[in-house]
Amino acid sequence: MRTTLASLAIIGLASQALAINPVEIKGSKWFDSKTGDQFFIKGVDYQPDITSTSSYRDPLANSAICTRDLPYLKDLGVNAIRVYQTEPYGDHDDCMSMLADAGIYVLLDLSTPNESIDRSNPSYDVDLLGYYQSKVDTFGGYDNLLGFIAGNEVANAANNTNASAFVKGILRDTKAYIKSKGLTAPVGYAANDDADIRWQMQTYFDCGTTEEQADFYGLNLYEWCGDSVTFETSGYAAVVQNFTNWDVPAILTEYGCNAVRPRTFPEIASIYGSDMDSAFSGAFVYEYVEEANGYGLVSISGNTVTKTEDYDNFKSALAAVNPTGYTLSNYTASGKQQSCPDVSTANSWLASATLPPTPSNATCECMMNSLYCVSQLTEIPTDTNGLATFGTNVSSIYGTVCGSISCSEVEADGEAGTYGKYSFCNTIQRVSWVMNAWYTSQRGVSGSCDFSGFATLTKPSLSSDSSCSSAADSSNGDSDLDSDVDSDSSSHKSGAESAMKSLSAGAVAVAAWAAIF
Repeated sequence: MRTTLASLAIIGLASQALAINPVEIKGSKWFDSKTGDQFFIKGVDYQPDITSTSSYRDPLANSAICTRDLPYLKDLGVNAIRVYQTEPYGDHDDCMSMLADAGIYVLLDLSTPNESIDRSNPSYDVDLLGYYQSKVDTFGGYDNLLGFIAGNEVANAANNTNASAFVKGILRDTKAYIKSKGLTAPVGYAANDDADIRWQMQTYFDCGTTEEQADFYGLNLYEWCGDSVTFETSGYAAVVQNFTNWDVPAILTEYGCNAVRPRTFPEIASIYGSDMDSAFSGAFVYEYVEEANGYGLVSISGNTVTKTEDYDNFKSALAAVNPTGYTLSNYTASGKQQSCPDVSTANSWLASATLPPTPSNATCECMMNSLYCVSQLTEIPTDTNGLATFGTNVSSIYGTVCGSISCSEVEADGEAGTYGKYSFCNTIQRVSWVMNAWYTSQRGVSGSCDFSGFATLTKPSLSSDSSCSSAADSSNGDSDLDSDVDSDSSSHKSGAESAMKSLSAGAVAVAAWAAIF
């Protein structure tokens, strides 16, 4: 059941009991908001439309898929699913209602392969924020929404941890948007388990102001492989030690090493037992549907669902655990917030605690109104050939112009914590600024606003951009749904979570638009 202001106005005070109780966070625990019992996630990662040829995939908008899979989810005994890719359009009421009636909560990734932070060339702009906000608008009112994930394994090595500043920036702004809408959904992050950056990543998403801090922290952990290892020898014990006295909920957003098949899931006894239940609030096993990587609990062909050899093993292991924990009334939060990690190569951390500013449509539109030389295109091409040509042209323009004059006002540096005045504008707006900077530096000589037909001259409505920084943004960052590309991936995954392929890695702030999926 979805509760909205409109529905409350209709049903008034005589509302019936909710199909599912919303959960809430207090300190490092989740609790059932009605019963007060601690809530432990017994989840599965769920992306059943892996055979889709479209980059736009949304299993929660397909009631037939939900109807097909729900009996298996109930039989497994899960109380939550993590869905990697959804879209902010379409009708999700049927699926979300069916899941709620079955007692199943939903954790949603905000990013998609087309809308996310690119770890190789990170930026964060008005369009990406607008897309995340539209996802909040679509899903934020469902009672069985467990929360949102602002990024999945965006930084996966020491040399690309600077991307974390941009992820944390959009996490901050998504939290602010949720609050402005009167909603309470938490926003967290899901990290890969890289020992070189594990602690730094963990503390980075915990440090800073309450507005900047992740509401929960997820870890994709694949260290426990088979029955021959234990809690201590698998590496799990070392991971759990890092979360001792943590101040927000910690969960495993992925687990289930498949180096030994069939999987028997011995780690489940530790996740929901005394080894881990004081530090972790449950976990999501990877994954529901079998892919080429061999992690599925079921295989699907059309409407036929076939259990893999892992299915019953997971079901049995999950049924054998019953964590209880605290009640809301007898729990006192005592966790300690962490300080931000030092930024240095020696510390294997390159993300500044200074985050990018909140993108502002009004500022970017104001800037565009001050330009003489702008892009002829007003929207990013969506077809493969057009996108590739666009990326090549933009990369060439940046290379030509920014090699001769400063482009700092449209550049962002997550390591230094420096962000240009227009670094959050979208790609067309930023490249227009670059071309105009060249045009004015050449004093408007003939041909200086051409760029092989990419640019055109226009008459600005503003004499300068001096007032643009204070331009009011009544939309709170809402924008069209064009966005940057995805690098939220894990090395073992395929499908919607696969890594993007960049065309021009050396281009500043725009190479991602040349990506071909």
